[in-house]
Amino acid sequence: MRAPSVHGSRGSLGLALASIGIVAALAACSSPVRLATPSEVKQATAPSPTPAAITAPIPGASAAPGASPAPGASPAPAPAGSGALGQLQNELRLLIDKVLPSVVQIDTGNGLGSGVVMDAQGDIVTNAHVVESASSLTVTTSDGHTYSATLVGSYAANDLAVIKVSSDASLKPATFGDSAAARVGDIVLAIGSPLGLTDSVSEGIISGTGREQPEGNGITLRGLIQTTASINPGNSGGALVDISGQVIGIPTLGASASPRGGAAASIGFAIPSSQVLSVTKQLTTGGTVTQTNQAYLGVVVSAASNGGALVGSVAAGGPADAAGVKAGWIVHSLGGHAVADSSSVSQILSGLKPGDKIQLTAQLPDGSSRTVTVTLGQRPPGP
Repeated sequence: MRAPSVHGSRGSLGLALASIGIVAALAACSSPVRLATPSEVKQATAPSPTPAAITAPIPGASAAPGASPAPGASPAPAPAGSGALGQLQNELRLLIDKVLPSVVQIDTGNGLGSGVVMDAQGDIVTNAHVVESASSLTVTTSDGHTYSATLVGSYAANDLAVIKVSSDASLKPATFGDSAAARVGDIVLAIGSPLGLTDSVSEGIISGTGREQPEGNGITLRGLIQTTASINPGNSGGALVDISGQVIGIPTLGASASPRGGAAASIGFAIPSSQVLSVTKQLTTGGTVTQTNQAYLGVVVSAASNGGALVGSVAAGGPADAAGVKAGWIVHSLGGHAVADSSSVSQILSGLKPGDKIQLTAQLPDGSSRTVTVTLGQRPPGP
């Protein structure tokens, strides 16, 4: 059953969440969110000991007004809340009820991950690293039904895969939103099965866009959404949703440690829905990915000592090469945006598309400045 729409409540929900102090975290090192292992699942889902009942009042404690009804009287109902916080609570409940049926748990035989229902034909998107070593695939829905699944296709370069259950399975497809419209500060929820705790929800904001992060296996993911919503083992392949209940990303990476060696809480990364929809369409129609639909400049850059991005090499025949860009140039502006360091280049490209014509301004080794026009290409498939 479809929950009532919350599209008209974005303003009040945003103001209410802002009032309770959600804050963004700084960027850090990351690693793929691994599967929840069987031992972790057992520990996390084990029932807690039942506490002993309190049979006598605590000495010296005063009863709160209305807390002690007269003998035989029915207890007063718990207050439903009021004002902005009460409205926030109701809207969050509606939002979660709307999305939960579209998020499933995936048992691979070696651990647990999550997935998002793509369509009524039984296609489910998840992370490639969730299914890469699967001995079997079992999908469990939010209402407890289980289905056997098969692998449709996997694309490691984007850490995405599609699995399929029978078309007669009772599944509710998710609604996917436009990740290109996501902005830092937007409120989001991460939904999945961390540590086997099904239908778990964590809240946060978008704390960065266009991030580039290595997975540690030779693959670097680009254009990622950074979020403060908690992403833990088992969240892989779940849903990152906006306040309208639309999926704008698939969680894939969690920060393991900061560059200074400390803990890195509230930093996670999700594959944007634009990439998810492009890859899954190709996997479901042909089983392989031949088009990335991602903007490509064709340079390898590093941070320059005095700011900007130092061009280390230029791909022969690529867009930058065709525009006359050379190794040793220091890029200071790209597409009308200032380039502070090497990460700025990937962030800017994440907001562009193949075929876009942009201006690139750089400082040359002799100290002079040059501006060239680059027609962006399409990033080749692969790492």
